[in-house]
Amino acid sequence: MSASDTHVILPGATLGVLGGGQLGRMFAHAAQAMGYFTAVLDPDATSPAGRVSHHHVRTGYEDAQGLAELATLCAAVTTEFENVPAAALNRLAESLPVSPAGASVAIAQDRAAEKAHFVKCGVPCAPYAVIETAAQLAAVNDALLPGILKTARMGYDGKGQIRVKTRAELAAGWEELGQVACVLEKMLPLAHECSVIVARGRNGDIVNLPVQRNLHRDGILAVTEVYAGNLPAAQAEQAIAAAKSVAIGLDYVGVLCVEFFVLDNGQLVVNEIAPRPHNSGHYSQNAMDVSQFELQVRCMTNLPLVQPRQHSATVMLNLLGDLWFTQGDTAQSPAWDRVLALPGTHLHLYGKVDAKRARKMGHLNITAATPDQARDTALQAAAILGIAPF
Repeated sequence: MSASDTHVILPGATLGVLGGGQLGRMFAHAAQAMGYFTAVLDPDATSPAGRVSHHHVRTGYEDAQGLAELATLCAAVTTEFENVPAAALNRLAESLPVSPAGASVAIAQDRAAEKAHFVKCGVPCAPYAVIETAAQLAAVNDALLPGILKTARMGYDGKGQIRVKTRAELAAGWEELGQVACVLEKMLPLAHECSVIVARGRNGDIVNLPVQRNLHRDGILAVTEVYAGNLPAAQAEQAIAAAKSVAIGLDYVGVLCVEFFVLDNGQLVVNEIAPRPHNSGHYSQNAMDVSQFELQVRCMTNLPLVQPRQHSATVMLNLLGDLWFTQGDTAQSPAWDRVLALPGTHLHLYGKVDAKRARKMGHLNITAATPDQARDTALQAAAILGIAPF
């Protein structure tokens, strides 16, 4: 590690982010609150992050001129989504600090490489098989069925996944997915899901947010609940230790989310990683003294990583575009005034131009003195918005 790797980048510098979505927008807000200028590289003129940043480089992620412009503007660069080309991160790393590194992102982009990394770290994951050829398809062990067939690359929010019960369904599913490289995971009896967000600096310091208990609907995160006792203490400790092990094994720098399945027997198995802040960590904006986005800024600037402290029980509701269409096919703004009349509600909308069904439009954080109060208020908000109870 060179001296430049550990040089502190103080407020007043410009920090860059590849990707202009909502995670980039919230990163920009956090960086700006700390006194940094921000630059976004994203081809979309109306990208949420581009519209709030000091600089918007409107090129593709592999455009040499755009990357050179971003490198000239910035003292350090991060990313807000895992499908940014790892080669772009590597190119930027030739001239300035980049976190996370392209090598870490490349592993997160490939489910087969991701699973192999979990095995290497000694972190339990669901039994699986890699399917890249017809011969590998034919050799799949029957014990992996029923299972979930997932594309090795580019799948997110339930996309690129097919549930298969028989060998015939497996063959048909692989055909439907275009016979691309896939991973077949054995379907396990799930009690619920959880996630852990860790932040690791270049000096090896590592901190974490509390374990987040998550509810998904149609493959998209719907509800996150975070408070003492949301998981048994031993389970929570195991999840945090496993998440840190995954990050250390990658020699990771930045914010990393590790998602887990909790089985009916209480066993934890890791599902996947996201090399960036995560939807399940949005509650940290209002329930923690340091949010996941401030941690992202601290990692890339070599500012000290302090262990975040939770000051309020919290529930986060994901706000999808469906909420704009509860009265028909014409988009209408939800009753935010009624929602914000409830105590402890904090609305975060992402500045997206058009509401679309299943599109993430924002989130609502509900904070309270007790878990019961947070949950009760969240259920009231859900009823106003037309979100199914949980």
